[in-house]
Amino acid sequence: MSTSVICPGSFDPPTLGHLDVFHRVAASFDRVVIAVVVNPDKAGTFTPEERLELIAASLGEHEHVELITFEGLLVDLCRDQGIRVVCKGLRTVGDFEYEHQMAQMNRHLAGVETVFLSSAPEHAHLSSSLIKQIAAAGGPLTGLVSPPVQAALQARYA
Repeated sequence: MSTSVICPGSFDPPTLGHLDVFHRVAASFDRVVIAVVVNPDKAGTFTPEERLELIAASLGEHEHVELITFEGLLVDLCRDQGIRVVCKGLRTVGDFEYEHQMAQMNRHLAGVETVFLSSAPEHAHLSSSLIKQIAAAGGPLTGLVSPPVQAALQARYA
């Protein structure tokens, strides 16, 4: 049986923690869809298309990984893509509390299951928000994001 999974998120910017989750999920599923959320009410640091490019440049080749953007309900995207499993990376207990509620709602709305992947310890402190603050202040980004993301952040905040 072929197994598919979707990894949704804003990924603004994608961190080494995100990339670690993507690599680990790609090793466990036959088809991985990384879906960048488009929120028309929120201006991101990077456009959804730029985020896709940064993920692609950082992730490397995985023949069974697809990169897309989406608007609307995740369960609708799952239905459209024929995917019944969502994977979410967790850094903290706070992440779990929020994501657990979302998982229960997705299961209620469409029978979509969620699996949680714990962050690798070396990436548990990484958050896109903190990384943007460091970049804006001209701080060091090595060990937080991939070289393509580092270059994009430095250019954005120059």
